[in-house]
Amino acid sequence: MPDPSQPPQPLHRLALELRVHGVHGAPPDELLGDPRTVRITGDSTAAVFRRAADVDAEAHPERYTGRPVVEAYCWSRLTSGNGARALWLLLLPFMVVNLAHWARPAAPATGPAPRAVRAYGVLVRVLALSLTLLLIAAACEVALDLLAWQCAGSGACTGSGSGAWLGFMGPGRWWGQPGRRLALGALVPAALTGLLWYLSNRTWSAYESQPPPAGAAVPPVRPAGAPALGRPGFWYGRRIVARLRAAHTAAGLLLVAAAVAVPTARHDRIAGAPVLEALGRAVEVLLAAGAVAVAWVVCRRGRTEERADHRLDRAAVTLLPGCALALLAAVLLYALWSRPGWTSTGRLPGDFAFGALMLGQGCCVLLLAAVAVRLYRLAPDPATALYGLGGPAIAMLGCALGGVMSGGVAQRIADWLGGAGGTGGVGGAAAPGSAVPAPPVLLSWQAAVLPPLLLVLALLAACFAVRGVLARRRLAARVAAEYPGEPPDVNRSRRIAGARAAAALTDSAPWFVAAVSGVTLLLGAGALAGAWISGQVPGEAARGGHPLLETVARAAQDAGSWLIGLAIAAFIAWGRRAYQDPAARRTIGVLWDVGTFWPRAAHPFAPPCYAERAVPDLTWRMSGWTGRTGGRLVISGHSQGSVLAAAAVWQLPPHVRRRVALLTYGSPLRRLYGRWFPAYFGPGPLAALHADIDCWRNLWRATDPIGGPVFPGRPAAPASEAAASPEAAPAAAAPDPAPSADAVDRGPLADPLAYGRSARHPLPAPILGHFDYQADPAFAAERDALLARLAGPARRARSARRARSAAGAPPAAAAPAVPAPASPVTSVPSAPAVPAAPALPAPRVSKEPAVPEGPEDPPGTGG
Repeated sequence: MPDPSQPPQPLHRLALELRVHGVHGAPPDELLGDPRTVRITGDSTAAVFRRAADVDAEAHPERYTGRPVVEAYCWSRLTSGNGARALWLLLLPFMVVNLAHWARPAAPATGPAPRAVRAYGVLVRVLALSLTLLLIAAACEVALDLLAWQCAGSGACTGSGSGAWLGFMGPGRWWGQPGRRLALGALVPAALTGLLWYLSNRTWSAYESQPPPAGAAVPPVRPAGAPALGRPGFWYGRRIVARLRAAHTAAGLLLVAAAVAVPTARHDRIAGAPVLEALGRAVEVLLAAGAVAVAWVVCRRGRTEERADHRLDRAAVTLLPGCALALLAAVLLYALWSRPGWTSTGRLPGDFAFGALMLGQGCCVLLLAAVAVRLYRLAPDPATALYGLGGPAIAMLGCALGGVMSGGVAQRIADWLGGAGGTGGVGGAAAPGSAVPAPPVLLSWQAAVLPPLLLVLALLAACFAVRGVLARRRLAARVAAEYPGEPPDVNRSRRIAGARAAAALTDSAPWFVAAVSGVTLLLGAGALAGAWISGQVPGEAARGGHPLLETVARAAQDAGSWLIGLAIAAFIAWGRRAYQDPAARRTIGVLWDVGTFWPRAAHPFAPPCYAERAVPDLTWRMSGWTGRTGGRLVISGHSQGSVLAAAAVWQLPPHVRRRVALLTYGSPLRRLYGRWFPAYFGPGPLAALHADIDCWRNLWRATDPIGGPVFPGRPAAPASEAAASPEAAPAAAAPDPAPSADAVDRGPLADPLAYGRSARHPLPAPILGHFDYQADPAFAAERDALLARLAGPARRARSARRARSAAGAPPAAAAPAVPAPASPVTSVPSAPAVPAAPALPAPRVSKEPAVPEGPEDPPGTGG
């Protein structure tokens, strides 16, 4: 007899599969396997799609007995939408250094770790600020030193010849005085600073500043030690980005003001003009005060993750850049004052500025490495990339990339000016006695270290290639044995083994990054020492030495200059093509898909974090749909989509999480993210996610260079009945030892599905690698098994045990496991729909309220 106190159970309850694509996102018709798709919710940037035939599925659940409704969340336009995304290439060093913030080692929640974590964050933010200063310094070098100071001060650019394109700055003209030329040239780096502010503010308004919908409750603060990605404020970086943007903008404007004020004040002190000298000293004091204010804002506070903090630091956001802009305007007026008899000779102090920035970056990287080592020793994990030094290595690469891009532009323009003048040298070396502009000597030394660095990279690539060949030979000997009953084929085995060996090279990537970073640090230190000790470009510094040394130095200098020129040309061509061609923009978007997952915690001018839109989108779609229908949902994510899916599940309230299952495939959660970002995807956070969401399965292949097991070393999950049958899986690898029903990983899946030709596979089966997981019968079988498990008594018994354990009651006897049915999505009654939850994470799209637990849903976080 049914219990009259219980609400009536519906005969049919929907099940939903929400698919999330990975990098280089597939269109909705490809994800859904149907050319007729309809947007259910969202906008032109990111949206949820269904097949046209499934639009009214909620009104007719009886049509979907035995199969789920399939939806697709398409987010690729967040990173490859319009042509303006091509400008993001200029922000590549900023993105890399922002990654270093998130690559810190995991640390215990108590003890000395919080202090070390704060020190790590401060050092990364200081490095990020130095990259902004480096970019603005390069613009000042070009506009102020090369053009306004050197070129306009010589006859090569202001004479009467055809190359006199700066004739209006010639002697006797109103703009002919050096101070006025500097004031005019300062408009270029000031405009660049304004462009960076505009791009950051525009993306900040579109990503970080999205408010929660009306009526959304404030999510509760999670207990100490909970995974960071589950904190309510993790995906809301409005406050930190606004504060850092103000500080970086002010720093750029102050640097431009200093580049104009320092030579002007120095001239006034030499000329002995009392009023102008006093003004110059006052300007220098104000510049120093502004620098202190910027440093205080950058170092004072990091991210707020415990709550969605939508407040703004009005004083810092408004006053700091406003005062810096006012001071720049005052400096320009000060420089415009008439100073008859002042002529520009030599170079502006660019060597000191670039050298100081380079030395500061090297010291910060070394301090960052020391802090990272301390954090790693507090909570060691051998699987962490480079034993905790992954963050410092990434930061070093970001600094090197910024140096090459900024210094390369300055050196190319100097070479162009030298060629226009007819007497320039290559690599920034002007001909003896010529007045043709030359860049700082340090930039020539930086270019000279590029050929040795590329040689090291070539040697490393050769070593990894040899390792791959040896691994392929070793693996080929046992490939055929994994397909019993198939005649061995040497060529087929080699191709399969080659795919596996190439995929395994991903695990060696940390040591490749370590070698590149270490060599870059040593070569950079040598370049800085050579520039400061000799004061000459490498070719001139080696003059008079051993003939071989002189030849090598000049060859390295010339080759480095040409390499930078080719790189800049390729960079411009790549950006131009990305601006015009959507296909090329999608290819470059792969870079942003991987690099802009993390919020802008260190650099406000980095490309925006698309996950701050995508994760709340997914969270509220799951919460709204399950609350409205009471159905079960499996979110399936491929590649980068699996990372988004896991982050969204982390943000779900416990009562919603019990209705949701997670299916990941080709997932880099542990293989890449767990190694490089152990504080957020290490063994501890992933184990906590597994404890919170009981229904989780991960599929992986040995031929996949990106995906891998989430919990390597644990027993693999058993295959479901559908996937274990010979018809569903014609060729399978060796069975996993001691399979566990609670395990997450299932793999490695057979790839290819068939070794040779057969009646079932008359044509050779392709090696799928990282793609087409849905073509494997294991995908549908595991998805259906997860949906069945959501409604099964075994999951409910586990949730009840967890609830009693949380309440302090003694655990009840474990219920025997019930095998999953072959067709799990049936009309079995499940938990009733329940009223709105008290707290939900701040959303972006869906606004349907979720509902609380019903009588059959005990409180807890299982399932």
